[in-house]
Amino acid sequence: MDPIKVDFSQEGNYPGGGEIVIPPEKKGLKIIINIIVTAIAALIGYYFYLPAMNFKSIEMYIFFAAIFAFYCGINYITSGALRTQDYTPYAKKSSRIPMLIIGLIVIVVVVGYIVSSVVFRAKSYSNIIDVNTGTFSQEVTDSSDDSFSTVPRIDSDTTAVMAERALSELSEMGYVSQFTVQPSYTQINYKNVPVRLATLQYSNIIKWLTNRSNRIPAYIRIDTITQKTELVQIEGGMQYSTADHFAHNVKRHLRFKYPTYLFAAPSFETDDEGNAYWITARLDKTIGLFGGTDAIGAVICNAVTGECHEYTMEEIKTDESLAWIDIVYSADLLVEQYDYYGTYKGGFWNSILGQKNTYRTTEGYSYLAMNDDVYLYTGVTSLTNDESLTGFTLVNMRTKEAKYYTISGAKELSAKSSAEGLVQQYEYRASFPLLLNVDSEPTYFMSLKDDNDLVKMYALVNVGQYQIGAIGQSLTECIEKYLAELSKNGIKLSVSTDNITESDGTESETAEKDTTITVTGKITDIRTAVIGGESVYYFKLDSSDSFYSVSAKDAEEVITFNNGDTVTFTVKTAEGKIIPAQIAE
Repeated sequence: MDPIKVDFSQEGNYPGGGEIVIPPEKKGLKIIINIIVTAIAALIGYYFYLPAMNFKSIEMYIFFAAIFAFYCGINYITSGALRTQDYTPYAKKSSRIPMLIIGLIVIVVVVGYIVSSVVFRAKSYSNIIDVNTGTFSQEVTDSSDDSFSTVPRIDSDTTAVMAERALSELSEMGYVSQFTVQPSYTQINYKNVPVRLATLQYSNIIKWLTNRSNRIPAYIRIDTITQKTELVQIEGGMQYSTADHFAHNVKRHLRFKYPTYLFAAPSFETDDEGNAYWITARLDKTIGLFGGTDAIGAVICNAVTGECHEYTMEEIKTDESLAWIDIVYSADLLVEQYDYYGTYKGGFWNSILGQKNTYRTTEGYSYLAMNDDVYLYTGVTSLTNDESLTGFTLVNMRTKEAKYYTISGAKELSAKSSAEGLVQQYEYRASFPLLLNVDSEPTYFMSLKDDNDLVKMYALVNVGQYQIGAIGQSLTECIEKYLAELSKNGIKLSVSTDNITESDGTESETAEKDTTITVTGKITDIRTAVIGGESVYYFKLDSSDSFYSVSAKDAEEVITFNNGDTVTFTVKTAEGKIIPAQIAE
């Protein structure tokens, strides 16, 4: 007998119409296979994605939506729907529940974002951080009182250069070319000294395989004042790190211990004994389902043993044994919260239309060591006028205590351009300005760096009058010139430079050297330029291919020099196309 031929390509071929559902052979077995494969994929995905099993975690919703979508994909494969359309109706029908769950997840996420929206919850967003008004001259530590001992001289770019050079010490420990510096740096106070910490990472997966038994042997500590760099060996090795793999990755280690917690990125710190820890803020969404990110505590993980202890924010603020912790709130989170406060304190529509009494932070931020804590510094400007500074804020990165100080003047980028203009002949770049209290005078401090991110000079620029500025090859010289410039403009300060700590130059090439080099020769070429309103003379000698620059303000006799004259200069470096110089006495 001939087989019965049925056309399944059209709808309505059986009573009642609709598609004909043809189940595949061994349907039950294939459903079990689908579930097992999906479960395996879910475990692997969880291991690497590490979502918090928390209803306020958007990553959790993404994870489950992806798992159910994966099940649907596997179902289409095992049912044969990808090979022939005959099984497509079955694949659609058997995927209805997973697709329905995905739809519900999407609805929850959309509704969650709506109820968390700043459009409806502007007041709540503006209250997420409590900001008080402070008095600059009384509350911000006068840098001149402690001889500028807490003023960092280097930024993250220079830190990276110095940290890379410290790796040479690993060869003495038998780890040649096995590690590189992890590109993240933490600024803390170590024994009341501002330092930057850098951790190491395996150069590649092969280096991890050959060194994982000993783990990461050391971390790097850089004194931001003296610029001394230390490779600090860790007894037993750093067993847990953000750069490690599998169970020894600190993020995975924390997730398995605290599966429901929302975490910020771990921050590397050490206590005053040099013991290494990972400080990870525990977060909460305080507005609606997904809005108002804030820290409600922290988990401290010993980098060697992996032992973890959880603390509330109240304990971190009041427990003296935890006072060594400097960073709980990340800089980006604090800036975000302050922008919410400044933008939405008058309501959402006021931030769009009237913009009355609204302001935001300026571009960038820096860190200030004060009272054995680390403070985030950033300028504040109005939403309607972003060309000038209305004030600045300091926020304690451990407690979130925030103060706003009313000061009018130049924004950081304007001060940065002003400082770079003073050394435009060298094409030095200025670090992001750090605000200092110099005998109650708000002042921007910057390091001036060459193309290799090595610190060559320093600059001070007045906040209120950013055309008043000074540069120097040492901090002492820079301050003395700055005080002289202020005096010319009727601003008299009482500042002593007798006890200022200068870099000794023995630990880093970025530190200015105390010794000077004497250069003698006949002048073969003379050029002049006006830099920052001052006349600068450039001399080329027959003994060098470099030009030596001397400011007429510092040595008026340079205007009498002629080609063929024999002169003697003192310099602090013999390298460079243009070398700052002084006339030898």
